[in-house]
This record gives sequence, structure tokens and C-alpha cells, in this order.
Amino acid sequence: MPENTVTAPLAPMEPQDVADAFAYIRALQADDIDTACAVADATGPELHRLLLDVAARVIIPVTAADDHDGEPCAHSFLAAALGRILLELLCHGECLACLPGIADTIVRFTDNILTDEHEDVANVLHRLEAAGMEQAMEAHPGHPTAR
Repeated sequence: MPENTVTAPLAPMEPQDVADAFAYIRALQADDIDTACAVADATGPELHRLLLDVAARVIIPVTAADDHDGEPCAHSFLAAALGRILLELLCHGECLACLPGIADTIVRFTDNILTDEHEDVANVLHRLEAAGMEQAMEAHPGHPTAR
């Protein structure tokens, strides 16, 4: 059985990075191309890394879950491997590695995996952003959240 390498918690993002990444994701999810372009222009090339950071935080906790009395089992390793493959595609796949491709993958993953039947994906994205912002603020107290 392959070793599960997704065990260390991810380091918190900076609060402004969380805000920028989710502003872009939510704008694309709402088909607001003008806002998405404005966020991308304001954030610059750093947005690519920020979106990959968010993707890791959305995908890894779901795919790295232990599901057999707290002990990893074959399904745990399979889910973790699929999560790593998806992240690898986002990092290096030509069609997915662009900003809209990464954001769209995050939205689709959120919609298909994290959103309950009678729930709106935008609400789930807001909760993910709030959780990321809370973690970022705890890790970086006193950090300005606006540029």
C-alpha cells in the first residue's frame, strides 16, 4: 500500500491572499468576467500561486480523510492519491494551469463534492473563504487585510 504523504497541515495563507484568491474564484463562479479580470490585474502573477494554495486547501482535506476507525485503509490511500493527481494537473496541466482553469476546478470540486443537494455553491465558497480567512488571521494577527 502506498504511503500517505498528505499528513502535515498546510501553513495558513496571508489574509489578503485569501481575500484576493476567493474574490477571483467567486467572480468567475458568478460569470463576472470584469471583476475577475480586475482582481487578476490587481493581484498580478501571484494569483496563480494563490489559487493553487486554495485548491490544495479545498482538495487535500477531503481526499486525505481516514475512514476506517481512524486508521488509513485502501480507500484512504486511493482518495489521497486522486487528490495529489488533481493538484498535479492544476500545477502542470496546460489547460488547467491557467487562472480560469484553476478557479473553475475549485468551483466544480466544491459544487460536486462539498455542496449538499439543497445548497448553493456560492454559499459553500463563502464558508471556505471565511475558514481560510480565520486561519490566516490566527496565524498572522495584526496583519492588514487590505492593501
